[in-house]
Amino acid sequence: MSASGGTKAVVAALLANTGIAITKFIAWAFSGSSSMLAEAVHSVADAGNQLLLLRGGQVAKKQADAEHPFGYGRERFVYAFVVSIILFSVGGLFSIYEGIDKLRHPHELDILWLPIVVLLIAIVLESFSLRTAVRESNHVRGTQSWVQFVRHSKSPELPVVLLEDIAALVGLIFAFLGVSLTIITGNPVWDAIGTLFIGALLVLVAIVLGIETKSLLVGEGASAIDTERIRDAINADPDVEALIHMKTLYVGPEELLVGAKVAFNSRRTLGDVAALIDELEVRVREAVPVARIIYIEPDVYVRPGAENPPTDKIVIKGSD
Repeated sequence: MSASGGTKAVVAALLANTGIAITKFIAWAFSGSSSMLAEAVHSVADAGNQLLLLRGGQVAKKQADAEHPFGYGRERFVYAFVVSIILFSVGGLFSIYEGIDKLRHPHELDILWLPIVVLLIAIVLESFSLRTAVRESNHVRGTQSWVQFVRHSKSPELPVVLLEDIAALVGLIFAFLGVSLTIITGNPVWDAIGTLFIGALLVLVAIVLGIETKSLLVGEGASAIDTERIRDAINADPDVEALIHMKTLYVGPEELLVGAKVAFNSRRTLGDVAALIDELEVRVREAVPVARIIYIEPDVYVRPGAENPPTDKIVIKGSD
């Protein structure tokens, strides 16, 4: 994982969730709270998520080979997808099952103070983890809103950790309310309801993350801002007569592929065109540093109105 901020946030969340999971399991064993068990499974799922994200970052560093000529950068998308679908769904479905079981077979809580203390400690630790994720995300978020950041980030680690931590805090609040109402009313049904809410929350987060990471797996192009920067960098060259068309694709979180058909003056020699293409590649990389793979196909621009002009070449300079 090349983004150190993402790694820092993932490691912080891993350490927090591992300790919290152990504490919750102990509290569940002594109290019998289903909400505490659901939260323990939630923390185990979160810790497993972070391990997968770290593993994806390591695999993505493998050098390109004959079988994968563009490298393994998209492994990070794959692992993020596994995190969002499998672990969150399993944790969510288990919590829903546990909640339904406790509704059918209510169980009185033992050692009433223990789950409350553990939940309060967990809320504090999760808040520290979320603060780390927010701080690291702010370094790369720019002027985007949080919703835009989660939806459009090409590096999946920070959005995943952000949603994990938010879901963890909300889940802890559900558990706290369920246990508290059970203690106050003496009715264990509230504990079961809290468990159901935790399960529903995990499934909802799984759906949101699944949708976003699926889009990355299918293949996303450059943002509108980066597309404009690339277009402007190409059109700024006085020897470019027209940018006929252009396509972009992220082959990894920090690696953008750019393919463009560019019209040059037909009187230019092959050597001149080759030199011009080299210059364009430098300009594009200066404008958008993540544009690391660039293919420019030279062509001749056919003016509108010319006899039998190819339809894909009747494009004014600056359009794609």
